[in-house]
Amino acid sequence: MGGLLGLVGMSSAQAASWSTYTQPFQNSTTSLSGQAVQTSTYFVKMDYWRMHRATLNLNFQISQLSNRQLSDLTVSLNGVKFYSFRPKKQKGLQTKSIKIPLRLLQGENELQVSGQILTTKSRKTTQDYRLAQTPANWLTIDSRSSVNCQYRLKQPTRNIDSFYDHFSGPDTIVNRQAVIRVPNQASNAELAASMYALTGEARVITTNNQQIPVTTFDDKAGQAADYQLIVATYDHLPAQFKQLFNRATLQNRGMLRRVDRHGKHYLVVTALTGKLLAKAARFVANSELMTETTHPDADVTTATKTFTSSLNYSGRYQLTTTSDKLTGAGHQEQSYFVSLPVDRNNADGSTITVHLRYARNLDFKAALATVYINGTAIGSHHLAAKRADNDQFTVTLPKGMALGNSFTVRIGLDLPVTQSSSTTESPWASIEPTSVAKVKSAPGNDLLFSNYPNLFLRHSTYDQLAVVRPRTMTAADYRTLTNIFNLIGNYAESNRGTITFYDQQPKQAILKRSNVIAFGTPTQNSLIAKLNSKLYFKFNRAQTGFISNEKLSIEQRYGQTLGTAQLLRSPFNTKRGLLVVTGVQPNQAYLASTQLNTQKNIAQYAGDAIVVDQNNQHLGYRFKKNKLIDTRVNRQQQIDRHAQLLIYLGIALGVVVIVLVAVLLLLRHYHLLGKGPRHD
Repeated sequence: MGGLLGLVGMSSAQAASWSTYTQPFQNSTTSLSGQAVQTSTYFVKMDYWRMHRATLNLNFQISQLSNRQLSDLTVSLNGVKFYSFRPKKQKGLQTKSIKIPLRLLQGENELQVSGQILTTKSRKTTQDYRLAQTPANWLTIDSRSSVNCQYRLKQPTRNIDSFYDHFSGPDTIVNRQAVIRVPNQASNAELAASMYALTGEARVITTNNQQIPVTTFDDKAGQAADYQLIVATYDHLPAQFKQLFNRATLQNRGMLRRVDRHGKHYLVVTALTGKLLAKAARFVANSELMTETTHPDADVTTATKTFTSSLNYSGRYQLTTTSDKLTGAGHQEQSYFVSLPVDRNNADGSTITVHLRYARNLDFKAALATVYINGTAIGSHHLAAKRADNDQFTVTLPKGMALGNSFTVRIGLDLPVTQSSSTTESPWASIEPTSVAKVKSAPGNDLLFSNYPNLFLRHSTYDQLAVVRPRTMTAADYRTLTNIFNLIGNYAESNRGTITFYDQQPKQAILKRSNVIAFGTPTQNSLIAKLNSKLYFKFNRAQTGFISNEKLSIEQRYGQTLGTAQLLRSPFNTKRGLLVVTGVQPNQAYLASTQLNTQKNIAQYAGDAIVVDQNNQHLGYRFKKNKLIDTRVNRQQQIDRHAQLLIYLGIALGVVVIVLVAVLLLLRHYHLLGKGPRHD
């Protein structure tokens, strides 16, 4: 979390001049085993922070059997060690506050905690670190560890890039000082433009559980925000913003313009037509263009190249760009995160290739490298003295191993030393930049929340999204819309796709070619009312509540309090998806959307229906028996998976045919096939 907090020992005037932002560790609670332990995390320092102090708050626990006189931990930042300490003589969770040298800070920072956890008290220990490694050598880093930054805020300049830097900053978003504002009853084109902007922001912001809200000009919280993105056609702009533009200059172009008023910072995005407004919003959704625009205005025409760079997917992922050196006897580990394009997942035949260099003073009878995928060991390799300067090995992922859209490659190295080796020679190993993951992948093909929103994306962008919204939008409807598209933006890596809004049921041809999202109540949204018979959780005839089904018994009054998110096979095209987020009241649809807004929330559900009540109890269900979007894709995957077997079978069949033909020719040659006279 972050916020503006007073600092102990300061006057109130001094405290008011400082801002504080606390960044929790990205890692979940992590337990490390072995004499030598090491883990890394990352945090950011924004360019507009004038740093006063940075503090690491490390929450950890070590083995109760550890020798506190010999065990030690060292903290380094961006590869530079700056603090070492020994754990206290106490059991349970410990907290250590460590001042981080400001001279070591960069924009993106890698913080590493390493050390040794020793469990013996023998006198020999003080002379020789070659100790038996057991599961009792462990360190746990608690997820509540954090880095606290105290700073003064530099005000944004009049340029667009400076506004964008502040607007996207994690402290700005956590403190709810960034907002996207649209007209009170925004048109379909204005809603689409605001969603392009929102998804572009969701793609780059670093806060996991916070988002930028889309709200109306009348919303009080939106009016109070320090950084506001105004998205509207020229005719719908408030007077204070309309006067910034000359209508004649907006002919055939959209415009972005910076302005500051009464301590608030605005970026106004406008055009005369919805088409040009969408084009200008795509400019906002392109982080490269926004960070390169070092002036207060930007013109966007139909010829402006606003699309984000295409993802070059080759299936080859470099694990590290530098040599990662691990030093110390015993077990050492290094982890790497691999992310697949969001609309694809693992297919059989993927491999991990590891390139190593290591010391020659190892006990090569026991020296070993092991590769783990998401904690599961998939292969090991013995180290050898003759390969110490250039060792490489490849392991193949087991058939059918599910990777999802991202996975962790962990390389474990056992580096024992021989008894004859000098204790001054510290064993080491280096993982080289030529280490790669080669992932064979196939398109995601599940019509379930475990594959959402991937099934609404193609080539990492929106796949023809048709959004059917309430004719009259309430404040709750805007919150619902924000939740739905925040998650889509997390996964969309490009702004090339299309998002189209409709306030009534679109034509059949549009529904047939689109992935459809419908939200709101059945009385607000006629499409939801017409789809009621196809919903897993159906409304009663009066549309005043949900009724029981085979998965859940629903009491009449309880059914009036529920919100649901349902992922259906589109009745307009069986190879397309249909998401319905609904309830009797707009606020109940919003409750259901709270389970669709972040990766952490959606990861709880593997089925195709979510139910949320007013006490925030949420349950997931699966209704459809056939989860596949396109059965032909599955058949092709099976053919590809068994292609080699089919080749062998074809060769064997060919051999059998050749043998049979040869036998027939021999029989015919010796006149053994006919009934005529035979000759010896």
